[in-house]
Amino acid sequence: MPDPYLFTVTDHVATFSINGAPWNLMSLEYIDRLEEQLPDVLANDDIRAMVFTGEGLDHFSAGMNLKQIPEGIKRAGSPEAFFGQRHRVLDRIENGGTPAIATLFGYCLGGGLELPLACHFRIAADTGARIGLPEMDLGSVPAWGGSARLPRTVGRAYALDMILRGRNVDGPEAYRIGLVTEVLPLPDLKARAQALGEELASQPRQAVRSMLDAIVGHETKTLDQSMADEAAAVAANRGTPDAKEGMRAFMEKRKPVFNQ
Repeated sequence: MPDPYLFTVTDHVATFSINGAPWNLMSLEYIDRLEEQLPDVLANDDIRAMVFTGEGLDHFSAGMNLKQIPEGIKRAGSPEAFFGQRHRVLDRIENGGTPAIATLFGYCLGGGLELPLACHFRIAADTGARIGLPEMDLGSVPAWGGSARLPRTVGRAYALDMILRGRNVDGPEAYRIGLVTEVLPLPDLKARAQALGEELASQPRQAVRSMLDAIVGHETKTLDQSMADEAAAVAANRGTPDAKEGMRAFMEKRKPVFNQ
């Protein structure tokens, strides 16, 4: 059996590429391996950004392999445990302290959107993308956190429009509603994800972690809580080697070199 995803690290950027072209379905083995490997990746200070993509240029992911659901529930012991594993994996991506980038092209449906929603940056192809949560068309509902994260990303009105109607959006519309931060030609998409990862990896590691801790999940925090998180981030980054390097570089009128 081929690896469920291909894993590489280049210039401090770890890439997870679903290895099932053209559809790149998220198999049981894909989630199992992610759950096993993510803790080591997130604990590795030499890895400072992550990219989630799919092999080929046809589709990021058409979602979960639905034929495997009965087997997955049997393995897990219950539907709650089965879907709970997916919640754990996506929560680890979102709250692990390492910036995560997703590439959206071709089909990005069901889990193929729910995983990107757990990432901090999403970039899409300017043509050909079909991005959505089509579970209503199956008489069901999103089960990997889609109904929780999509409204926090695009707002209640757009989330209801997409979920209740089973409506897909393309790259330009995803950009217009705030679902993605960039759209660009498909042939450039993966290179851009790597470049963005390298840019994030060059930022001061501790400061990036602090800001992710402060900003992720801000929708459920009061203003006072968010201000307290910022104050904690300021304290955690005061006097660090990167803070000193940043100030020296400013005074010397040069670009700082962080994470030395």
